[in-house]
Amino acid sequence: MPSHDPDRRNPLQHLGACRVCPLIQSRFRSWRFGPSWARENRESRQVIELIAYTQRVAALQADEQQRELNASAQMLSKDRGAYGRVRLALLLALPGTAFNDDTRAAGLLESLAGAGASESAPGPMQQFAGLLHAQISERLREQRRTVQLKEQLEALKAVERNIIEREQARPR
Repeated sequence: MPSHDPDRRNPLQHLGACRVCPLIQSRFRSWRFGPSWARENRESRQVIELIAYTQRVAALQADEQQRELNASAQMLSKDRGAYGRVRLALLLALPGTAFNDDTRAAGLLESLAGAGASESAPGPMQQFAGLLHAQISERLREQRRTVQLKEQLEALKAVERNIIEREQARPR
């Protein structure tokens, strides 16, 4: 039975009906309707699905969020593919959750984000993983910088206290 899903139709089927010369048909076939087009289309839908999923999880109560995290971790243990990695990383990177772990999220995305050096152009999932990895990595850098600045402030306060104590202890 033929599919009525417009995304599943072969865009070349209409060319056969009109007697277009074979050269034009072969040129048209080389356009983005091959296997890479199907992969990009599928991955684009998956990225949109993951964004919507993350928004839904962010609105859940803490115990429901934890269940979703556990389900995503279990999914990843069965299939270490890009979809499962990005899904779990998105949940781990959710701010304000009890399980927020940006370091682990960045680690899950690192291999996907670094795979841009391959011969083929990165697909939508890999591009999204790269963007997410960059944002999480930047957040980690900002957190480290904040910790460093707090430590410097505490060191300056200690020096100030030490100076005040010396002045108070000095005979007048």
